[in-house]
Amino acid sequence: MDDAVKRVREAFDRAGYTVAGVRELLGPVAGAALARDEIVPALRATGGRSALETLTRLFWLQVPVPEGDLADAACADDLLAAGLAERSGGELRAILHVEPLESPQDAGHPGRHLGYVVSDLKVRPGSANSLSPDHVVGAGGASANLAQLVVHRPVDNVLDLGTGSGVQALHLAARPLGRRAGRPSRICATDVNPRALDLARLSFALSGTGEVETLRGSLFEPVRDRTFDLIVSNPPFVVSPEAAPGTTPRFTYRESGLPGDEVCRRLVTGAPEHLVMGGWGQFLANWLHIDGEDWQERLGGWLSETGCDAWVVQREVQDPAEYAELWLRDSCETGSPEYVARYDAWLDLFERHRVTGIGFGWITLRKGGRSHRIEELRHAVEQPVGGYVERVMRGLVEARLDPSLAPLRTATGVVQEQVGPPGAEDPERIVLRQTRGLRRAAGVGTVEAALAGVCDGTLPLEPLLSAIAQLIGLSEDQVWAHAHGVLPELIADGFFEFGDAG
Repeated sequence: MDDAVKRVREAFDRAGYTVAGVRELLGPVAGAALARDEIVPALRATGGRSALETLTRLFWLQVPVPEGDLADAACADDLLAAGLAERSGGELRAILHVEPLESPQDAGHPGRHLGYVVSDLKVRPGSANSLSPDHVVGAGGASANLAQLVVHRPVDNVLDLGTGSGVQALHLAARPLGRRAGRPSRICATDVNPRALDLARLSFALSGTGEVETLRGSLFEPVRDRTFDLIVSNPPFVVSPEAAPGTTPRFTYRESGLPGDEVCRRLVTGAPEHLVMGGWGQFLANWLHIDGEDWQERLGGWLSETGCDAWVVQREVQDPAEYAELWLRDSCETGSPEYVARYDAWLDLFERHRVTGIGFGWITLRKGGRSHRIEELRHAVEQPVGGYVERVMRGLVEARLDPSLAPLRTATGVVQEQVGPPGAEDPERIVLRQTRGLRRAAGVGTVEAALAGVCDGTLPLEPLLSAIAQLIGLSEDQVWAHAHGVLPELIADGFFEFGDAG
């Protein structure tokens, strides 16, 4: 089988079966339709019977193809031997979904081909098929979000907790992670679902990935006595009606079987024990908004005893009905005989627990600190976040320092906007805005605006504030007091940073 998988990989490479290749083949209209799980435009765009078109139809669109159409790819027998397809009446049918994977696109740089993700066949709306409890999903929006979040720094020892089809491990294996020259990074991938581990191993083999350790078990059980430089996880965070005692979760890829958002709490509180000092933990998560409780205080409780710097970002909030509908669509239960009962069970769960909304977002930990920030960012931010997440975390720490201890500089990409009537001598409002990174905006006063114009990391704060005091006609004590009151938040927000920051 190993030789057959290698030959399949070579055939995929010859055909140009990559994300970029398929994107160019389909074009924008068919590509956008396929993102909505509508395959008719893609079928029209792949009727030329080339190797790329045939492989796209077989493994991405999941429609049978004449065996003779794979003559150019010269891989029909190898597909069968690798367990990826089966023969039926002169046609080949996909047994598994196989799609290419690329790295996150950076500003001005296209994604790089990483390999292939092997997962169970997609169940699309209107299909007569249904998901099995051990269904394994492939790459998607959530896995892409996590890949964009992961810090861009060398690490030697990585844990992909809840690997599924191996998406994050493939992303990590393709990056220059190792800190020590000539020594490859070690990647451990775990999952509670044995079928997921089987398909992840096939993903690694088909991608030509170096050795990845795979272990079965829930949360941190398989690595009980081990520590890592980096832990990443796209866990089964979906908050769903509790399974009956003694039964497995309804779908293991998305549901843990634990009540509410408990799986995410355990992930956050359990990670520090398995991180080296200075190590990173980065996760996707759902959390509950409960009537009468502040969601930020709830999550603050998760972080309180971690011994980590922590940054939590809420990217989206759905009301209980929206949430139930989302996950019923995800499992293609919309319109099924069980739809109403399942929908009602979800609403009953949320009503019993006084849930008013469900938040989705990112959690980043760095072991060895005590600075926490929990916030909401709904707007578009620069991707990948992993390219500057270290600066964000550094800002949380620097915000606790006395800004007069070292020269400050205005962060790269900060611009100033002034709002007021045309021709007015003084603006009604001054806004500092980030054109890069998290793209925050902050209303500021004259002192902060003046500092932003002169802070270049070369001069200490004292002479700058003295000059500003003379310029605006206030005492130095007033200006100093104001600056010390507002600068910590502006540093935490990334508008200013210490002059020796990288």
